Amino acid sequence: MKTTLYGIPNCDTVKKARTWLADNGHDVDFHDFKKQGLDRATVAGWLEQLDWETLVNRKGTTWRKLSDERRAAIVDSASALELMLENPSVIKRPVLVGSGPLSVGFSADQYAAKFGADKGDAA
Repeated sequence: MKTTLYGIPNCDTVKKARTWLADNGHDVDFHDFKKQGLDRATVAGWLEQLDWETLVNRKGTTWRKLSDERRAAIVDSASALELMLENPSVIKRPVLVGSGPLSVGFSADQYAAKFGADKGDAA
């Protein structure tokens, strides 16, 4: 299975993840979900593997800009799925698919463990 990193290119955490992957010799496809979008099946698949509260970044700007009513309506996977399709930038980044279980966010240690690497900390 091909490994794909989902995110947006100007996100600092995505930049760190992409740098780590490149520096450690991992060929990973990048999917810019603001430009390329996300389909329902992809996000639904993520929600089968991770809780919606892990995927929705409630600390980010996109979440804070939502109305109180809209935030209050996000109560389960179904409502989170609709929100993530409407506003992909509300998704915690990056999302890494392939190379084992789905992972969200980035740390050099997390990626080293995931890829079985012991090549230092490029983050």
